[in-house]
Amino acid sequence: MRRLVPRSSETFNIFCCDPRTTNPNDYRLDLCVGTERVFEAGNEDIVSSIIPSGRCAVLRVVGHTDDLETAAFYLYRDWLPQSGEEARGFPLYCQRIAFFPEVPEHEAVADLFLPLK
Repeated sequence: MRRLVPRSSETFNIFCCDPRTTNPNDYRLDLCVGTERVFEAGNEDIVSSIIPSGRCAVLRVVGHTDDLETAAFYLYRDWLPQSGEEARGFPLYCQRIAFFPEVPEHEAVADLFLPLK
């Protein structure tokens, strides 16, 4: 996408499935960018979609954000059962607030969202 770069456009990853339990051929990770632009149909690799609004637990990760597995496990295994909350039917996702190489790796920031009912 031309001119839809992280420093000027909201950037997200949607973790559609668990890589530990999903067949590698079926694994899917969506790379997303926030935009108001309208795109023509015909490019099967680009789809227009909306992350549904609603309540979320949010965990900010600062520093090395290439591997968010530990943070995701904390939300699902520790926080969620203790919170009395219930996960909603949308996958875990993150917003890349600042990331390498635009900032030094130790200054990278990602917010991890666990959608709640």
